Amino acid sequence: MSTNNADSETGRYRVVHNEEEQFSIWRTDRELPAGWHAEGTEGTRQECLDHIARVWTDMRPRSLRRRMAGASV
Repeated sequence: MSTNNADSETGRYRVVHNEEEQFSIWRTDRELPAGWHAEGTEGTRQECLDHIARVWTDMRPRSLRRRMAGASV
């Protein structure tokens, strides 16, 4: 998929997440891909990326975090 730099600067985006609690951004004018859900934040590309940087502090997938938590008990 090619990216138009002008679109990335002026387009509207939403923050999305999947069942593994991984985050990404997706254009608001496009249907979300299967397995991804809107998180509730919308804005410019940079605003969405800044939000993700604040909230996604542990990059490990949820399933791995759970396995590791169980192993340490």
